[in-house]
Amino acid sequence: MKRNTLASLIWVRISRFTHQSAQLSNDFLKQFDITAAQFDVLNQIGTYQPLSQSELADKITISAGGISRMLSRLEREGYIQRTSEWKTKWISLTDKGESKLESVFDHQLAFQTSLMDDCLTREEQQTLYKLMTKVQKHAEKKLGK
Repeated sequence: MKRNTLASLIWVRISRFTHQSAQLSNDFLKQFDITAAQFDVLNQIGTYQPLSQSELADKITISAGGISRMLSRLEREGYIQRTSEWKTKWISLTDKGESKLESVFDHQLAFQTSLMDDCLTREEQQTLYKLMTKVQKHAEKKLGK
């Protein structure tokens, strides 16, 4: 029985695009020996460092358990360092992490941009950005953020 609302169909499209985009990014980033999730984490750390693990968790889309495992792996690979200050663990990029992010960033940015540029006009992108910002802000409000 199909009783979809337009809103539910939009949600399905957003979910599918998010999943497909992550798959495409992972395939693209294989050449750099990094995953889309790792790229996101390195990019967030590089942008806001030093930051705590809880601050990082608020900025990315990985579960608490997943982020802990990822940070351990990135630390083992020498991309990040964690320092403790009382109960807070601060995370920052190492020189190797900075270098990795720098070598990948422009390529991933161009790839992500192409996903939109290939099918949407500049005006359509601006409209989509405004609408998605509105929806995201509404969700944040519901989450109490």
